[in-house]
Amino acid sequence: MSDIPACPVCAMENTYPDGDNYVCADCGHEWPIAAAETAEAALVVRDVNGNVLNGGDTVTVIKDLKVKGSSIPLKQGTVIRNIRLVDGDDEHIEGNSDKIKGLVLKVCFLKKA
Repeated sequence: MSDIPACPVCAMENTYPDGDNYVCADCGHEWPIAAAETAEAALVVRDVNGNVLNGGDTVTVIKDLKVKGSSIPLKQGTVIRNIRLVDGDDEHIEGNSDKIKGLVLKVCFLKKA
């Protein structure tokens, strides 16, 4: 598997390095290699209030959520302990509640406890 990132404009993976830039063969977009590396390192996950979330934190659900594959909804105020951050994604976290295991939740519905 290649470590060359997908195009940030069209999301196609048909990209290649050309000197100091990555080039997308599909849409022609060019972006600097250094910018792609710093963007991955600067990935910060924030909750609905703007607080930085780290792996192992505890969060609280701010509104009732329907859970796919379960008849039990996730109620407002439910605590999710020991969260895990999703690599390369600043909008989702993984965690478990007391009743539902293996949740993937959007951070816009969570606040740091």
